[in-house]
Amino acid sequence: MIKYAYEWLLLALGFVYWAVAGLLITVIGSLLYGLLPKAYSLICGRFILSRAFRFFIGSLKMTGLLILEDDDLRKLASRSGAMIVAPNHIALWDAVFIIAQIPELICIMKGSILRNPFLGGGARLAGYIPNDSASQMLLAASHQLKNAARLLYFPEGTRTKPDEAWINPLTNGVAVLAKYSSAPIIPIYIRSNSRIFEKGRPLFRKPTFPLRISFTVGKPIQFVKGEDVQTFSRQLEQHYIAELSKPHPLRRMPAE
Repeated sequence: MIKYAYEWLLLALGFVYWAVAGLLITVIGSLLYGLLPKAYSLICGRFILSRAFRFFIGSLKMTGLLILEDDDLRKLASRSGAMIVAPNHIALWDAVFIIAQIPELICIMKGSILRNPFLGGGARLAGYIPNDSASQMLLAASHQLKNAARLLYFPEGTRTKPDEAWINPLTNGVAVLAKYSSAPIIPIYIRSNSRIFEKGRPLFRKPTFPLRISFTVGKPIQFVKGEDVQTFSRQLEQHYIAELSKPHPLRRMPAE
């Protein structure tokens, strides 16, 4: 009973942290966005978000709520040059863990997040790209890749649906970016023992602790010249399925 109450208390404090920190970052980000030159605001925004995410993750680990395997992310952070970092998307907070270790990533995200009072200011300051318009998003992302930027792009387009065995059908966006930028796709395979923050799951539904989350970075994948975008997308989808379905202690289990 004490353990149950302790976990609920920590979970509640986690939500309070997100609310307070998110609002502070939005206020600070909105102020700096108008005051700093663009180059400095981008650096500042990415640093602030990365540090806030690291503190949050460190707190979860310190309290015993989270066991995290993210060594591959730290190794990826040292890689230079343009790349499209493309994880599967099992939970609402996937980007938090990745950006915490690779702050230079430019995240492609829903426009509604950029307008969110808890996250919008920091995301705008960091120069993240909204995906409201596919054509404008692809244009902005391609421009960044040609300048050797590193993008964070979830190829499923949204979180994996609860009834999907491994992954949603991939959108063609990541294939289009890889085709026209010649940047490699760096797949990341995210696995967990929990369905916390998955699509359709109530935010306040308490999971079983400790949470275990693993991030495995795959080998770079290049777009095959002359290949059709749709064909490449389907092949890429099969690649994710093949990897995520392999035996693993945290392999995805059927929905509860």
